[in-house]
Amino acid sequence: MEITIQIIDSIREAARTFVSNMGDSRVFAFYGKMGAGKTTFIKAICEELGVDDVITSPTFAIVNEYSLPPVSSGGEDASSLFARSGGSLFHFDFYRIKRLEEVYDMGYEDYFYSGDLCFIEWPELIDELLPDDAVRVTITENSDGSRTVNF
Repeated sequence: MEITIQIIDSIREAARTFVSNMGDSRVFAFYGKMGAGKTTFIKAICEELGVDDVITSPTFAIVNEYSLPPVSSGGEDASSLFARSGGSLFHFDFYRIKRLEEVYDMGYEDYFYSGDLCFIEWPELIDELLPDDAVRVTITENSDGSRTVNF
C-alpha cells in the first residue's frame, strides 16, 4: 500500500489510513533516511491508536513503552483494533546500536514475540533479528517536500 503525506497537517489522516490497514500484524519496521519523518509518523500513529502519553523518540532509551487504551465498541475502527486494545506498544530506535549483542542483552525477543505492537526505527541495523512476518514500512521524502509511505 502507498500513502502520500502532502503536508504535515495531513499526517493524522495518513496515520488513520495506516492504522486501518495494519491488519493483525504486530511488528512494523520503519525504514527511511534521517529526517524522512519516521518518528513524526510513528507519533501520529500512536496518537491515532489512542496513546495518551507524551510520545518521544527513544533514541537514547532505545525503547519506549506506551499503553494502548481499550477501544470503545462504538468506534468505526473498533473491530480492526480490538485485538490491540489494552496492550502495550513498544517504540524502538536502534540508531545508536553498535553491536547486535546490545539487542540480545535487552531481550529483544521478549518484545518482538510478545503479541504487543512494536514500531522499529533504524531496523536495518538489526535486520537479521526481525521476525519473518515483520511489516517493512518505507518512508521517502520527495523533492516537493511530501512524504511517501509504502508498506
